[in-house]
Amino acid sequence: MDNYQVKLRLLNTALMSMCLSFLMTLWVTWLHMGFSEGFLSKWLKAWLSAWPAAFVAVFVLSPLIFKLTSKLIKNPHHHPHQ
Repeated sequence: MDNYQVKLRLLNTALMSMCLSFLMTLWVTWLHMGFSEGFLSKWLKAWLSAWPAAFVAVFVLSPLIFKLTSKLIKNPHHHPHQ
């Protein structure tokens, strides 16, 4: 993997994990508390706690999920026996 690919993978992982953890913690915090007093601080604390875990999960799982997706969806342009 060259330097560009490393940067691309790390930035993609950071952005994907940030967005997913942001939305999921917002949703779950809202389900548990509604928009009550203290919502914002509790949600931000949950998000900051979840983001590192989400980063690791996306970093580890994304290559596996990509391989699984590639197996489930056949490439119509790939002809292995020609």
